[in-house]
Amino acid sequence: MSASNVVAPPVTPTQKRPVRAGIKKARRGQARWAIYLVAPTIALLAIVIGYPVVSAIVMSFQKDAGLDPATGLFVQGGFAGFQNYAHWLLQQCMNASGQTIACPPGNLGSQFWNAAFVTFFFTAVTVVLETALGMWFAFIMNRGFHGRGLVRAAILVPWAIPTAVTAKLWFFIFSVAGVANAVLNTHILWTSDEWASRFAVIIADTWKTTPFMALLILAGLQIIPEEVYEAAKVDGATSWQRFWRVTLPLIKPALLVAVLFRVLDALRIYDLPAILTHGGGGTGNATTTLSILVVDQIRQGFNSASALSTITFIIIFIVAFIFVRILGTNVVRTQEAQQKGAK
Repeated sequence: MSASNVVAPPVTPTQKRPVRAGIKKARRGQARWAIYLVAPTIALLAIVIGYPVVSAIVMSFQKDAGLDPATGLFVQGGFAGFQNYAHWLLQQCMNASGQTIACPPGNLGSQFWNAAFVTFFFTAVTVVLETALGMWFAFIMNRGFHGRGLVRAAILVPWAIPTAVTAKLWFFIFSVAGVANAVLNTHILWTSDEWASRFAVIIADTWKTTPFMALLILAGLQIIPEEVYEAAKVDGATSWQRFWRVTLPLIKPALLVAVLFRVLDALRIYDLPAILTHGGGGTGNATTTLSILVVDQIRQGFNSASALSTITFIIIFIVAFIFVRILGTNVVRTQEAQQKGAK
């Protein structure tokens, strides 16, 4: 009998058990090593991130120390329950004794919804403009032409400039005797008028952050094979059809990541409007965002500011969850559909 005719005996279930046990033991060992390696990072994050968040939440349920209107004496803070949150969300105020009273005119609590509107207005307008311009710049930088490296470097310069420097630069441009009024032949109060100051912040932020969007979208464009466009041309697809049915679906993951980063960054915007419009000034605090309001409230009381910062954190978390849960799921489904179609 030749060696080629020898048939190996079948593996019995009894022989498989030691193999499976060894695999399970190896996996448990790998899991333990993974825990050991990740544990220092988790502990560090718990100290650096977890402790401040928990501390702010605890402080948000405490009253700020102040004068009692009934006695005129200085009263230490105590447990306030949800009074600080009611102060911001329901525009309710309380005295040092913990009694709910009518808010005095011009109090910071009545400014919460105005700051929320300003924050979301800046976020919506700037993200839309930066996405459109960033995509346009990305298409330009993705083309092959002489001096492309110089163009890429020039487009990225505004993003490399520190935000404080950018704010001061545009502050001089938008001054009464600045370049903007000289070019437009106007006398607009760009840093103090209500809507003019808002558009000034939008223009400055768009100028600075559009290169960031362009860079991320360019990364998505560069992974698209040229053969895909050639096949679309052979099929008779127009330029608009190639963009809508080829380019946009393929850069969707990179585009969604760019939009998510910009939305989260815009929701916590502080330094640009604070420096450009002198702390979110203007008529009726026209450029006061939630972050600026938190900093202003810190000077009045830490506990009330903690409640406002907690509300801001919850808002940003909800927006991030919506992006990851809804838009992220669509991206996964799109990729799965593409893989099934390729098969």
